[in-house]
Amino acid sequence: MRLSRTKSVGVDPFFTIEKELLCDLHLVRSSSDEFFTRKHPFAHLDEPVIDLAFIDGMHLAEYALRDVINTERHTRSTSVIVIDDMLPRDVPEASRDRITRAWAGDVYKMIGAFQAHRPDLVCLQVNTTPTGTAVLLLPDPSSTALADEYDRLVEELVVPDPQVVPTAILERAHSIEPEHLLEAPIWEGLRRLRSAPDAVARPQVRALLEQAGLTGPQGPRAQDDRETRRAIPASALR
Repeated sequence: MRLSRTKSVGVDPFFTIEKELLCDLHLVRSSSDEFFTRKHPFAHLDEPVIDLAFIDGMHLAEYALRDVINTERHTRSTSVIVIDDMLPRDVPEASRDRITRAWAGDVYKMIGAFQAHRPDLVCLQVNTTPTGTAVLLLPDPSSTALADEYDRLVEELVVPDPQVVPTAILERAHSIEPEHLLEAPIWEGLRRLRSAPDAVARPQVRALLEQAGLTGPQGPRAQDDRETRRAIPASALR
């Protein structure tokens, strides 16, 4: 939050303030589930639409997936959703029960859910320290695909430790460097298209991402990611 210079909303049931904050900030001491039940959760913003969301909550797949579903309802095609702790470096870091200092949990499993049920999303795995991030581009607030499949996905994804983590996730075989993403020629275009009606902006955003080499169901390494997903035995997800 100390990096923000625009109207912002922060949600955390146990937040503390340790650094100077220089933005117009609404801090909410609440769980994200409780926050999203509000009639107007983003009333603090000039327009109740999120341009940039950063999700870093409970490191369990079912919680993080709910956060993505609820967040996407308040976006537009130019919005960017960043999800922290998506690339554990070893199996202990991916445990649902925390046993390591740096902890990713099993939120990495959402990558497979996006591939299977939201091929319209662009999902980029980003090699950030220590536990990686995912960046979602081209969100669609009208989509109900993940919400419709949520209960079934929870049954599939929530399994006891130790987790069966694909080698490609552990080795970040399909990730891109953060510098590559930040230097991509897309950001000014996304800002410019915010004011356009979504029906006009969406195809232009996709064209912008295609020109930058960031498209495909899951970004530039879609085929490799599909191979990663197949590497998880079905029995391990039951």
